[in-house]
Amino acid sequence: MKPLKWLALFIIPLGLVIAAVPPNTAKPYKLTADQLLAEANTRTQYVTPDVVADMIVNKDPSLQLIDVRSQDEFEKYSLSGAINIPLTDLLSEKYTDILNQDVKMNVFYSNGTVTANEAWMLTRQLGYSNIYVLEGGLNFWFDSILNPQEPASTSPDEEFAKYDFRKSAGAVLGGGGAIQAQADQLSAASSPKPAITGAPKKKKVAGGC
Repeated sequence: MKPLKWLALFIIPLGLVIAAVPPNTAKPYKLTADQLLAEANTRTQYVTPDVVADMIVNKDPSLQLIDVRSQDEFEKYSLSGAINIPLTDLLSEKYTDILNQDVKMNVFYSNGTVTANEAWMLTRQLGYSNIYVLEGGLNFWFDSILNPQEPASTSPDEEFAKYDFRKSAGAVLGGGGAIQAQADQLSAASSPKPAITGAPKKKKVAGGC
């Protein structure tokens, strides 16, 4: 993708987000648009669902999942151990100690990646470190971890190993056929997923951001 297209993809949404959140009068931005674009181009902000699932299953204390959707969406479905910081509250002083630290690995997530990426852009501009985004959001999480597709018989061993891990992790985290209809509902209502890469009784909410 050409640099100008990357600029439009990341910087224009950032401007829209800044307009929607409370005025930032106390926290000066530390990264320029060019610096932020350079980071975004590396795509190193993304953490795969497999990595997150492994950390949840193993109760890794360094993981801090941050759901940036609305409180209503969060209460209907959220990842195990996640906390809710809606995007519009991201600059609130009460969340500074959670976001601006170098101990835990903060992973933003939303239904897709748009809103989570906006949260990442804002916090990175503030100079915060240890900030990441769940690749593909909840859409990809449901498809890859909670309802993984068995590889074709001709697939390499690595694909079967990945499938076995996802199937085991999904069973622990509330996956399986019982939530297939809910996963289908969210996938149908949401925007297209990126090309790259809980409690079973909670109802899943449709949405693409």
